[in-house]
Amino acid sequence: MNTEASHKSNALVDPAWVAAHRDDPNVCLIDVAGLGQDDFQAYKAGHVPGAHPWKWKETLWDTHMRDFPAPQEFARRLGAAGIGNDTTVVFYGEGVQFGIYAWWVFRYCGHENVRVLDGARYRWAEEGRPLVTDVPPQRPSKEYRPVARVERMRVLRDEVLRALGQSRTLILDGRSPEEYKGERVGAAPGPDVGAMRYGRIPGARHLFFNDLLNADKSFRSREELRAIVDAHGVAPDKDIIAYCRLSHRATVLYFTLTELLGLDKVRVYDGSWTEWGNLVGVPIER
Repeated sequence: MNTEASHKSNALVDPAWVAAHRDDPNVCLIDVAGLGQDDFQAYKAGHVPGAHPWKWKETLWDTHMRDFPAPQEFARRLGAAGIGNDTTVVFYGEGVQFGIYAWWVFRYCGHENVRVLDGARYRWAEEGRPLVTDVPPQRPSKEYRPVARVERMRVLRDEVLRALGQSRTLILDGRSPEEYKGERVGAAPGPDVGAMRYGRIPGARHLFFNDLLNADKSFRSREELRAIVDAHGVAPDKDIIAYCRLSHRATVLYFTLTELLGLDKVRVYDGSWTEWGNLVGVPIER
C-alpha cells in the first residue's frame, strides 16, 4: 500500500499528552460508556482523572430517529456540555471501540478538533498512572455554532447494495470471526441478538477490529497495521466500506485507515449488520 510517508495526524494522543493537558480549560476529556455500561460500572470503578462520563447512545444519537443529532441539536448538546467550536475533545471508551466511535461521530457531525486516547484506560493503567473515582465538576456552558455534517465519511444501505460486486469497492467486516462466519449475530460473550439473519454482506473481507490493537488496547505500530491491511487487499485506489454490527468496531477500522495510514477513500456503513441483517430482499453470504 503506497500511503504517503508525509501523512501526519494528531487524532491519536498518548497518556502523557492527556496528563500534560489535564488542567487545560480548552481540553475536554470524555469517558464513553458503551454496551453493558448503563450504570457506568467501569467509570465508577476507576477512570482517567478529569474524565467526564457520557453514555454513547444518549449523547451521540438522535433521541427518536436511528440517526445522529442534526446540526442545531448537536450544537445545543455540545454547548450544554461546555464544549465550544474550538474546544479540543479527547475520547476514550469502555469498550475501547466506543471512544473511537464517539470520535467518528464528532468528526462526521463537523467538530474537527477531536482526538482519541490511545489504549483508553487500559494503557493508562499499564503505564502505572492513577485511576480515580471522583467526578469532575460540570464544565461551564458555552456557545456552539452549528456546523455541517461531513457526509463523505458515511455510506447508507442503498449505496452499499449498489456497490456489491464492484471491483473498485472493498467491503471490510470488523466483527468477530463467529459473526463473520454466520455463527452469531452478536459478539460473545454477550447475548446473541441484533439481527434476524446470520451471515455477512456478500464479498466482505474479514478484518477483526481487535487484530489492529495491542494487548493494552493501544494501536499496533504503523508498520504492523500496514502489513495487516495490505493482506486484506486494502489499497489507495479502492473505495473502502467498513461495517460491523452497530458500527462501533467499524470506526476502529476507519480510524486506522484514515488517521494512521493516510487513506481518504474510506466510509463507515453505520447501519451495519443490525440493519442489513433485518432488511427484506437484500443478499447475505455465509
